[in-house]
Amino acid sequence: MNQLIQAQKKLLPDLLDVMQKRYEILQYIRLTEPIGRRSLAASLGISERILRAEVQFLKEQNLLEIKTTGMTLTTEGSDLLKILEETMKDVLGLTVLENTLRKKLNLEQVIIVSGDSDHSPLVKKEMGRAAVACMKKRFQGENIVAVTGGTTLEAVADMMTPDSKNRKFLFVPARGGLGENVRNQANTICAHMAEKASGTYKLLFVPGELSKEAYSSIIEEPSIKELLEIIQSSSMVIHGIGDATTMAKRRNTPEEGLKKIEEKEAVAEAFGYYFNSNGEVVHKVHSVGIQLDDLDSIPNIIAVAGGSSKAEAIEAYFKKPRNTVLVTDEGAAKQLLREDSSLNIK
Repeated sequence: MNQLIQAQKKLLPDLLDVMQKRYEILQYIRLTEPIGRRSLAASLGISERILRAEVQFLKEQNLLEIKTTGMTLTTEGSDLLKILEETMKDVLGLTVLENTLRKKLNLEQVIIVSGDSDHSPLVKKEMGRAAVACMKKRFQGENIVAVTGGTTLEAVADMMTPDSKNRKFLFVPARGGLGENVRNQANTICAHMAEKASGTYKLLFVPGELSKEAYSSIIEEPSIKELLEIIQSSSMVIHGIGDATTMAKRRNTPEEGLKKIEEKEAVAEAFGYYFNSNGEVVHKVHSVGIQLDDLDSIPNIIAVAGGSSKAEAIEAYFKKPRNTVLVTDEGAAKQLLREDSSLNIK
């Protein structure tokens, strides 16, 4: 396939440019439908006159339909996007990025979407959609899915859809999170994801950060103990990777904890653990839920994190071997590979 694309670039470069432009239009509509033509033109940075011609062509091909509420994709349009995804990755150079980053981080699989989520919230949505597709490929007949909090995982929940194979799902929060922004809490995202997937859920009503004494007491509560056993027996974990300082402040970490994180030069956070640039744990909060050692017995782990600003955190977290699939974006990938001159990363 790559050889064919290289030949097309030489013989029919305009054809690939047109295909890429129309693919981006369909992709944007998929993430924002229903959307009006004026809003779409502004978002894509093209004139309404040019977009009008493209929309008319796509409508004639039965790839989208125009309603009073805005444009939406047809079933044929959605199917075409799925068919084109791997081809467009080759065209955009994302396949090379995926393979190179997978080797650099020593991972089973890396999935990269185009764009930088630091600059466009729609890129985060596209990461969410890619993460959901990855999850569905790994679901079994019965599934216990543990979910962390954060804005990126919120995007994953937003893009979740019912399962066409009627498999069973129980969604659980991977850790406590009371005290954080309600919208970003693991409980909220867990319930939202279960609703979108037509599954069930259980919630964990404990703070995200506890004193040593409170932690020891809470985990002995029968109801908490029972839920912890379910969480630790998850068949899948989907989690984010955060910048250490940002996450500590978001969780209202006491001044003493913030000082320790700064002094120990922590750059990444996941599951309440803080990592330095060598991937070493330099600080850990007492948090009810999945612990780092629990990941060794969970068969499917998917990390979702993007944006060029997250590159250092992503690299730090994966300094140690992780049996994980990474879903990220072009911004983070290029920042991670910037020192590899052979790729001509810009």
